[in-house]
Amino acid sequence: MRKVGIIIIWIVVAACVCILVTLPINLQTQLIASVTVVAIMSVIKFMRGEGRWRLVALAFGSSIILRYVFWRTTSTLPPLNQPENFIPGFLLYLAEMYSVMMGALSLFVVAMPLPPRPSRGASETKFPRVDVFVPSYNEDAALLANTLAAAKSMDYPADRVDVWLLDDGSTLQKRNATNILEAQAATARHEQLQLLCAELGAHYLTRDRNEHAKAGNLNNGMKASKGELIAVFDADHAPARDFLRETVGYFDEDPRLFLVQTPHFFLNPDPIERNLQTFDKMPSENEMFYGIIQRGLDKWNAAFFCGSAAVLRRKALEETDGFSGISITEDCETAIALHSRGWNSIYVDKPLIAGLQPATFASFIGQRSRWAQGMMQILRFRFPLLKRGLSFPQRLCYMSSTLFWLFPFPRTIFLFAPLFYLFFNLEIFTSSGGEFLAYTFAYMVVNMMMQNYLYGSFRWPWISELYEYVQTVHLLPAVISVILNPRKPTFKVTAKDESISVSRLSEISRPFFVIFAVLLVALGMAVYRVYAEPYKADVTLVVGGWTLLNLIMAGCALGVVSERGERSSSRRVRVNRRCEFGVGDKWYPASIEDVSVHGARLHVFSKTFDPLETGTHGVIKFRPYSSAEEETLSISVRNTQAAGDITSIGCLYMPKSALDHRFIADLIFANSDQWTKFQLSRRRNPGLIRGTIWFVGVALYQTSRGLVYFFRSLRSKDQQEKTQPIGVPGE
Repeated sequence: MRKVGIIIIWIVVAACVCILVTLPINLQTQLIASVTVVAIMSVIKFMRGEGRWRLVALAFGSSIILRYVFWRTTSTLPPLNQPENFIPGFLLYLAEMYSVMMGALSLFVVAMPLPPRPSRGASETKFPRVDVFVPSYNEDAALLANTLAAAKSMDYPADRVDVWLLDDGSTLQKRNATNILEAQAATARHEQLQLLCAELGAHYLTRDRNEHAKAGNLNNGMKASKGELIAVFDADHAPARDFLRETVGYFDEDPRLFLVQTPHFFLNPDPIERNLQTFDKMPSENEMFYGIIQRGLDKWNAAFFCGSAAVLRRKALEETDGFSGISITEDCETAIALHSRGWNSIYVDKPLIAGLQPATFASFIGQRSRWAQGMMQILRFRFPLLKRGLSFPQRLCYMSSTLFWLFPFPRTIFLFAPLFYLFFNLEIFTSSGGEFLAYTFAYMVVNMMMQNYLYGSFRWPWISELYEYVQTVHLLPAVISVILNPRKPTFKVTAKDESISVSRLSEISRPFFVIFAVLLVALGMAVYRVYAEPYKADVTLVVGGWTLLNLIMAGCALGVVSERGERSSSRRVRVNRRCEFGVGDKWYPASIEDVSVHGARLHVFSKTFDPLETGTHGVIKFRPYSSAEEETLSISVRNTQAAGDITSIGCLYMPKSALDHRFIADLIFANSDQWTKFQLSRRRNPGLIRGTIWFVGVALYQTSRGLVYFFRSLRSKDQQEKTQPIGVPGE
C-alpha cells in the first residue's frame, strides 16, 4: 500500500512539473522567473545549505532547464522546408539535448553522494590470502622496482601476501621475434626482471603470447596464483603501507562483495596542469571523478573497477572466467559483468596509491583515446541500459559513464555552430536577443550554478569545458572510428615516467592554432556585421558573444599544447623526515625535505659543514616505516646551497641492489596521509564569479604564451632551413 502511495505522489509531482514547464507565459514573466530562481539558488549557496536545501536548489535549477528545453523544442528550430538552416540547426539542437541528458544523469548519480567510508582493516585473527598483480609491458626496471618494493612493504602478514610481476614485455612471442633487435631487447628484459623479482622476493611471470592485452595478462596471473583476494596495481602505481589494511576488511562484511576500489592519486601533473601551472593550487581533473562521481556511483552499488588501486574477490572473477577482454577497457567491462551477476562493489575515498600521469600532451591524448574507444565498445557490445541482471539505477549509472565519451560530437557542434551564421548567414537558431537573455542565458547561468553545487571545490568553473575542448580535436576521429568498426581498436600502453627537457610545441598542436585563427576571423566578422547590419544587431551580438567564449577557450588551449620544459625529470613530494647525512667519516643531523623517484633534498644542520663538490658520494641514514631499525641509502650530491647553519643538498639515489628500492619506496610511497593532506590543500571553491574571472585571466595569458611558442617555432624552423646544407633534404 505504501508503494502505491509513493507512486501516486510521484505521478502528481510529475504532472505539476509538466504543467509548470509548459505554462505559456510572456517573455517578461520568463525573465523574472529566471532571475528569481538564480537569486534563490544564490541565497541557498551563500547560506551553505546542504541536505534537503541542496536538493531544493537543484530542483529550482532543473525547472529553468526544463523550461528552456520546452522553449527550445517548440519555438527555435528552423522550418523543415529550409534544409540549409534545418539540418545544422537540428544538429545543434541534438547537441544541446545530449548535454541536458548527461546533466540529468549526472544529477541522478551525484545529487546526494555517499559520504566517505570509514576504513575496514582485516580482522586481527583472519587475514585472507592476497595476490598482488603488477601487470607490465614496456616500463623501465627502476620504475617497476619501486612499485614492487612498495607492494612488498605493505603492512600485512608476509606469509599471507604474494607479489606478482606479470611481464607482458618479455613473452616467448617477443623473445622469438623475427626482428633480432626486438628479440634481444625482450630477452635482456626477461633476464633483468627475473633477477629483480628474485632480489625483492616477488614472483616473476610471463606467458607465451600477447593475447587479449592487459585482461589476458591478468587472467594468466590468476592461473598461476591461488589467493582469495587479488590486488591490482599498474606498473607506475605504488601502494602505501596501509593499502591492504584499509581495504580487505570489507570482504568479511559482505560475502557478495567483488570489488573495493580506491582513488588514483598522481605525484605529477598532467600536461594541462603542468602547462597552465595549476597543479599545486587547483584540484586535478581526476579528483571530480574519484572525489564525487565514484561516491555517487557507490550509492547505487555501481562503483566500478578502474584498472588499478583495487582489490577483487577471486571467486567472483572465476564466475566470468576472469577479467573481461572484449573491449580495451577491461576494468569497467569486468565490473558490468559482475554487477549483472548480483555481485556488489564499494568505493573507499582515500588515496592509498601514488602513480604517474602522462607527461606529454600527445601521450595524454593517447590515453584518453583508449578510454573513449573502450567505453564506446562497452556501449556497443554490453549496452548497459538493456544489460540483464543490472538494477535500474546501475543501468543509468553505467549509461552515464559510457555516454559521457560521446562529448566530442556536441563540443564540435558548439564550436562551429556560430560560424554558420557569421560566414554563411544561416539562421540555425530562431530567436531574438530578448529571448536569448530570458531563456538561453538563464539556462547557461543556472547550469553553471548546478555544476558548482554538484562538484564545488572538486572542479573549478570552465575547467571541464577546457578539458573536453582540448580532447575533442583528437578524440572525435577516434570515437568515429570505433563507432564504424567497434572491433578495430587495440590496447596501447600509456607511456610512463616521461619528461620534457626543452620547452616546445606539442607535435599534435597544429589543429588548435588553425581553430584559433578561424575563430579570430569569425569574431572580426561579428564586429563587422554589427555595424553593417544594425537591424540584426541583437542576434549578431549573441552569436558574437558565443564566438568570443569559444575564442577564449581556444586561446587557453594554445597554452595547453605549449609544452613547458622541466628542470626535474620527476615530481617532488614534501615529506619532512628526520635523518642523518654521512660523508666520509663524518655524520650530520639532517632532515629529508622532499623526495622524488630519482632523488631527494636534504637540510643538513651544522655550523662547520664543509662545501661538497658535485658527484660527491654520501649516505643518508633514516628509520623506514616498515622497520624499527635505521637503514642507509647511498646518494650522490648534485648541488648544495648554504643558508646560515643549514645547508640544502640536492642528491641522487645510488641504489646498490634491488633491496635499496624498498627504502626509496618507503620515502616516497609509505605514508598515504601526505597525499590526503595535499589534496585537501587544493580543494577550495572560488565560486562562479571569481572562478570565471580567474579563468579568463589564465586564458589571456596562455593565449599570449601559446602565440609566443608558435612564432618561436616558426623562427626556429626558418633558421634550420637556412642552415640546411645544399643537397640535404630537411627533416
